[in-house]
Amino acid sequence: MADKDDYHYMARALRLAERGLYTTDPNPRVGALVVKDGVVVGEGFHHRAGEPHAEPQALAQAGDQAKGATAYVSLEPCSHQGRTPPCADALIRAGVARVVAAMQDPNPLVAGRGLQRLREAGIQVECGLLEQQARQLNPGFIKRMEQCLPYVRCKMAMSLDGRTAMADGESQWITSPEARRDVQFYRARSSAILTGIGTVLADDPSLNVRLPGEELHGLGPAYPVRQPMRVVLDSGLAMPPGAKLLTLPGETRIFCSRLDEARAEPLRRAGAQVESLGDDPGRLDLEKTLRRLAELAINEVWVEAGPTLSGAMLAAGLADEIVLYVAPHLMGDGARGLFHLPGLHRMEDRIELEITDARNLGRDLRLSARIGTATTKTKGD
Repeated sequence: MADKDDYHYMARALRLAERGLYTTDPNPRVGALVVKDGVVVGEGFHHRAGEPHAEPQALAQAGDQAKGATAYVSLEPCSHQGRTPPCADALIRAGVARVVAAMQDPNPLVAGRGLQRLREAGIQVECGLLEQQARQLNPGFIKRMEQCLPYVRCKMAMSLDGRTAMADGESQWITSPEARRDVQFYRARSSAILTGIGTVLADDPSLNVRLPGEELHGLGPAYPVRQPMRVVLDSGLAMPPGAKLLTLPGETRIFCSRLDEARAEPLRRAGAQVESLGDDPGRLDLEKTLRRLAELAINEVWVEAGPTLSGAMLAAGLADEIVLYVAPHLMGDGARGLFHLPGLHRMEDRIELEITDARNLGRDLRLSARIGTATTKTKGD
């Protein structure tokens, strides 16, 4: 049974895991401690895919002191050979006496097998300590493993009267520099940034991370900023080959309906990946799109789009969270609204939200809300 020291050490393992927030994708963020006689003798966290996991790092620091020690890990030690050897085997070889894991690994290749291997080796195993906090570290990895879908955050910025742009489309800048800087951190932790062709044609956005690596993670020049995949939903391939996001480092992937090779080829020459997701010439199936992104090992999707696409994500029940920046000014009745949500006629049709965080950023307010009950799934643009 866990005591207060166990909680203390697991909390430290979770803080270590957070240090990989911007670098581990598509792997989960994991931290580990080795504790002997009340003293931390080793610690580590997973830096990025292909590099040593948290447990081997902690064991390497601990050396011979790992024998008879307790290991605290924020995620079940892996039991399969991937790009690195199984962590469960490393713990067994080191001779640890006890392993405390925050949660079972949802990866079907592991899914309890790592813990079972430890038990079979005579190691005392406990699982579930601070599990909720551990799950919050890796919402995208967990959802991808459990549901074959990425975790979706919809970002919106609005005035206090719920407007996102003037009637003519002018929207720069609704929010303060502090709020726009905060967006960069969300972009950096995401596997992909998704938008619609309407936003590209109207704003010609960059959709990249513009913070230096040392400000993000402090891991040094060997760990440059990872640019998330840029994803554009463009059913008719109206994307101009000279769009700004095609000139920047990182991958841009365009999803269309029916593939028109004459339009696709200039985009490919400009560096884009062009992929058809169906024959419907008018609309893209949003769930199919997200499932395809999950197949591409995309864990977290950050949606920066207009009211139509963002509203369609909500209406289809595909958004997990809204991140809303509220600026203290009024833009009037003629300005554009936040979400396009047709079909909500009765109070019972409401999409329920749970506010999970509220904080000031400069003069603005950032609200984070998880999505509750949504309407029946539909197809969106």
